[in-house]
Amino acid sequence: MNRAYLAAALVYMAAIFALSSLPGNEVGIPPPWDKLAHLVEYALLGFLLGRGTQKPPLAFALAALYGASDEVHQAFVPGREASLSDWLADALGAALGALLSRRP
Repeated sequence: MNRAYLAAALVYMAAIFALSSLPGNEVGIPPPWDKLAHLVEYALLGFLLGRGTQKPPLAFALAALYGASDEVHQAFVPGREASLSDWLADALGAALGALLSRRP
């Protein structure tokens, strides 16, 4: 376990939550670029969690679950909505980041 990576992951998760709390008209990433943003955002989270836990499958599961919780959170933010396609982009990014975390 690498505590520095886990701490970075927690800070990053807080940043994701803060950005997800912005009303929809303040985000400004149009489709289809928003899916790429989700993928990159969660690839970084999957990577940080993978390095932190040193268990890529666990890192993927944690990042994908966080992505799901983020989509639920957005359902309660004005101008935002929960989206299965956004979560799928999150999960794909989480898988990519977790896999990349295995590299030295």
